[in-house]
Amino acid sequence: MTAVIEKDMVAAVHYTGTFPDGEVFDSSEGRQPLHYLVGHNQMIPGFEEEMMGAAVGEKREFTLTPDRAYGERDDGAIQQVPRDQFPPEMPIEIGVMMAAQTDQGPLPFTITAVEDDIVTVDFNHQMAGKTLRFSVEVVDVRAAEAEELSHGHVHGPGGHHH
Repeated sequence: MTAVIEKDMVAAVHYTGTFPDGEVFDSSEGRQPLHYLVGHNQMIPGFEEEMMGAAVGEKREFTLTPDRAYGERDDGAIQQVPRDQFPPEMPIEIGVMMAAQTDQGPLPFTITAVEDDIVTVDFNHQMAGKTLRFSVEVVDVRAAEAEELSHGHVHGPGGHHH
């Protein structure tokens, strides 16, 4: 029986992600395949759903609307912050990505405007509100090891190293 991508398996895939206009935003081309622990929120929801049941050697292409990828943009995630809330040495320029330290861990944001003493920051994911296309080839599928399941991520080549 051929192994297929299902919960608690480790999948290794080569992929290319593009916007609908064909612009590539991410690809494993020329790199090691991406390894992920299936069903453990390592991948965006639609990617996992679309790859379920795929076997080694199988190629799949799919388009994810924002609700199945990084979500819609939330205007409430855009905030205006006084410049003096940032460390003085920090470069404050449009397009700079940073992370705010919170009790839940780092929260990434992008600076979208700078006016006098007010900095506008956007906590939306950079890919929020975007439709994404993926072309994916499955190169390996194996059962996850107990330690990987308990840690919630892949160990070894292409995965997480402690």
